[in-house]
Amino acid sequence: MLRNRIDDVPLSTLLAGTIVGVYLLVIAGATASIADAAATCSTWPGCGIPSEASPALLVAWGHRLLAAVVGVAVLVSAIVGFRRVSSRRVRAALAVAVVLFPVQVALGAVVTVTGAAGISPAVHLGVAMSIFGALVFALAWHLEAEYGDPDDRSVNRPSPDPAPEGEFTDGGTASGVRPDRGPIGEIIATVRAYISLTKPRLMWLLCLVASAGMALAAAGGRALTTGTVLATLSGGVLAIGASGTFNHVLERDRDKRMERTSDRPVATDRVPIPNAVTFGVALATLSLAVFASINLLAAALGLSAILFYSVVYTLLLKPNTVQNTVIGGFAGALPALIGWVAVTGAFGVPGLALAGIVFLWTPAHFYNLALAYREDYERGGFPMMPVVHGATVTRKHILLYLGATLLAASGLAAIANLGVLYGATVAAVGAVFLWAVLALHRERTTDAAFRAFHASNAFLGALLVAVVIDAMIV
Repeated sequence: MLRNRIDDVPLSTLLAGTIVGVYLLVIAGATASIADAAATCSTWPGCGIPSEASPALLVAWGHRLLAAVVGVAVLVSAIVGFRRVSSRRVRAALAVAVVLFPVQVALGAVVTVTGAAGISPAVHLGVAMSIFGALVFALAWHLEAEYGDPDDRSVNRPSPDPAPEGEFTDGGTASGVRPDRGPIGEIIATVRAYISLTKPRLMWLLCLVASAGMALAAAGGRALTTGTVLATLSGGVLAIGASGTFNHVLERDRDKRMERTSDRPVATDRVPIPNAVTFGVALATLSLAVFASINLLAAALGLSAILFYSVVYTLLLKPNTVQNTVIGGFAGALPALIGWVAVTGAFGVPGLALAGIVFLWTPAHFYNLALAYREDYERGGFPMMPVVHGATVTRKHILLYLGATLLAASGLAAIANLGVLYGATVAAVGAVFLWAVLALHRERTTDAAFRAFHASNAFLGALLVAVVIDAMIV
């Protein structure tokens, strides 16, 4: 009967559940709480009886029981996979996971008994990460074969001509005459247009990235003052505003071609180009001045962020290479370094690790939006992943980058000695993100792409909040 029930479960669901289980082991093993628990349980496979006086033993026992359950899940997934699929890639990935799991168990036993005298815990964690990675590849390749369409690649077509001059969607007309709003209404509309130039929707998340960088630095023993926090966040808001404004100016012609951007202030001439440029320069200047009041390295990173997004990403990467989103993730990762540098005055491994998470998360996040607006990006002439390689390849890359992001998140836990709050949060929201991506593969709809997009936002937001809280209570 159990076999019949397993046969009724789709392999993708079985693999996704196993991946979540393996990740629980990875993130738990990377957190400081498991390290402390292992020190109190130095025998294997069993140890003392948990009690209220020894809660660490309960953690250790829970970790070992979870490992036993996950081991069975890995074995069952491999057996079912070999029975149902003929793909050599999927089978090879499953075989790697099955072979490595007993190796992982043996390494865990050695680390526990010897107190890491014989084998570094990093080796134990690395093998666990390898098992996780093998299962992610197996799932990605299986989903590609089961739900993919090899003929969904877009046919390269010439981009349509830009919208005729004077054709507005911001309450205007083809002649460029706007309805009379009255003096107060016109002032309000103008203020709203300038605010729109700064891309305010990006600010909360990037400020949260910088805040997590500052919290990690403070957890390392550095003093974190209110002045530093306010200066870092205000400088970041100004830098984001400047970058967004320059982006509006430089993409104005392409914005006119795309439905989702055709009503932007510069594209509709709501804000004249000279005014927008002046506004952007003023924001950039103020941003650098604020960052310089903290330290010169923070100012240099702030300038790099503005130039990278405005020039490298907007002018060079976005219109010319399908890897624009991947490389462009560097712009979103810089606030993590700025937050760290604002407190320490120098680069550090935890700050770089946090930046790495944001860098890897960016494709897993933005490719969902690119799927939802695939035709729009094609009209705009942007070589986004779905436009160039199709939706099937894009969905596979979303899953692979999600897997890489989760591994990077577990690496940060080990590097920064983050505890159970961070581990539990990342595991929970990571599972939600994974299931949203799984649904995206199965449904292949715009609604599913938007759900995965929102799940990605929730994932990073929750991760960053957990970093701030966990780092500050260490």
